[in-house]
Amino acid sequence: MIQRDLHGRVAYMLATSILRGDYAPGALLPREAELMQSFGVSRTVLREALRTLTSKGLVESRPKVGTKVRRRSAWNLLDADLLEWYSQVAPQLEFALKLQEVREMVEPYAAALAARSHTRESIDALEQAHAAMVAARNIDEWVRADLRFHLGILTACSNELLMPLGSLIERTLESQLRLNAKRADVFNAALQQHTTVYDAIRARQPDEARAAMADLLGVTRKRIEA
Repeated sequence: MIQRDLHGRVAYMLATSILRGDYAPGALLPREAELMQSFGVSRTVLREALRTLTSKGLVESRPKVGTKVRRRSAWNLLDADLLEWYSQVAPQLEFALKLQEVREMVEPYAAALAARSHTRESIDALEQAHAAMVAARNIDEWVRADLRFHLGILTACSNELLMPLGSLIERTLESQLRLNAKRADVFNAALQQHTTVYDAIRARQPDEARAAMADLLGVTRKRIEA
């Protein structure tokens, strides 16, 4: 996360203000002098922070006009930092359902592709993640293993265009998996559904893997909507 340094922290605070709606699309940010005083930083630090927000599609600067918030459609939410920041300030249910929609579009077909295309290395990694889920004795162990399992399926697809998706959603997916585990009767209530997915992928049964993942995500959706 980039907010570990000074300009990164300023970028984070400005970005979350915009994502939260404190500054509407089309609105001008306060002038540099005001922002410098507000954050207690130098002009160099502030401008570096604004460059970060510009690169992520949140703002644009124009001479003699100032720095303006861009329209929402220009925001690069397919940026790992921006996606995580948005998850922190968006209404929790609304964000969870949007992430769920992405998962429902991608993961069943990823499971089918993994069943067709997995290598010995990738199926071994998936087996280890599944074994860790079986062995989990608390919610932290379960969530770590569950995350490895879902990311492992994307890797097992053997499609280099899908693999970056895991890195993109990893932080927000972990939060959702934790929330789902907390809402279940027991943290590992979905173990059998995960096992069905794993067995189908290992047996190279694409249709069964797709259906099993769709069933698993259906359970997830019910917990979110509850």
